[in-house]
Amino acid sequence: MELKPLLGQHHVSAITANAKENYRFYTKVLGLRLVKKSINQDDTSVYHLFYADERGNPGTDLTFFEIPHAGTTYYGNNSISLTSLRVASDESIQYWKKRFVEFDVEHDDIFTRYGRKVLAFCDFEGQRLELVSDETNQGVAGGKPWDQSPVPVKYGIVGLGPVQLTVPKAEMTAKILTEVLGYREKSSYPSLVEGQPPVRIFETGEGGTGAEVYLEERSDLSRERPGRGSVHHVAFRVESEEELKRWVDYLKQLRLPNSGFVERYYFRSLYFREPNGILFELATDGPGFEGDESFEHLGENLSLPPYFENQRAEIEEKLKPLNTKE
Repeated sequence: MELKPLLGQHHVSAITANAKENYRFYTKVLGLRLVKKSINQDDTSVYHLFYADERGNPGTDLTFFEIPHAGTTYYGNNSISLTSLRVASDESIQYWKKRFVEFDVEHDDIFTRYGRKVLAFCDFEGQRLELVSDETNQGVAGGKPWDQSPVPVKYGIVGLGPVQLTVPKAEMTAKILTEVLGYREKSSYPSLVEGQPPVRIFETGEGGTGAEVYLEERSDLSRERPGRGSVHHVAFRVESEEELKRWVDYLKQLRLPNSGFVERYYFRSLYFREPNGILFELATDGPGFEGDESFEHLGENLSLPPYFENQRAEIEEKLKPLNTKE
């Protein structure tokens, strides 16, 4: 079956135990816009929060499921071990290092990886993050930072960069990336851990920071035990609903267990696990976040899927305010 190449990262979804502090960190410190405030559909007393560029363009979205009693994450294999965020320039990386000092954010020194300036840091729950400079980048375009952010637009985060997968047996995941999802193996860089193989770089579509996956093989780690600050899944971009339905048929032909077509209202999705157990999602670029809120008021009110609308009063009563316009 002839499928169009995936377009790069769509979103990354992670876990937080504290939605209010999560909101503070990602909007007040990182300067992202809360473009959608919704609920965890498995537990309507807690949030599902969507942070992104000015309007939630595909490839800019970092989302969090609130699980208030989530325990400590014990980092390890079979995991999405790093989420990177793109900024426009090397100058931006310098700005962020000073900002992290100002806001007491745990961070490392700036370094160069694969010709790009990088600044690794953690959020308040140990979420493993890094900023990567697009100074020399060519490939998938980034988004547009919100002009009402506390971070100046020229230094703002423009989207998701490479996502790193850490697994005990890299070849099985590499085959899914290349033979099923159509990625190209591009290059590699040395592991930071002595005795471990190089980290492999894969890319799709136009390539560049917004369309790369890093694959790290680690023989020295046990399986990750996820909790607060861990990543739940990564989603990759499909241009349309029609194309997504072709992917559903394709995975069925391959007899790869999957969710089938899933309606997410802001996009349409398909989920499956690769052989090392990491959850992948394919998600459409549209319809986007402005179907139930205007651009000017994205994220200000609670957005509910239609089948929860008759429970709105009860749901809103249980949710704790995030310090947004409630």
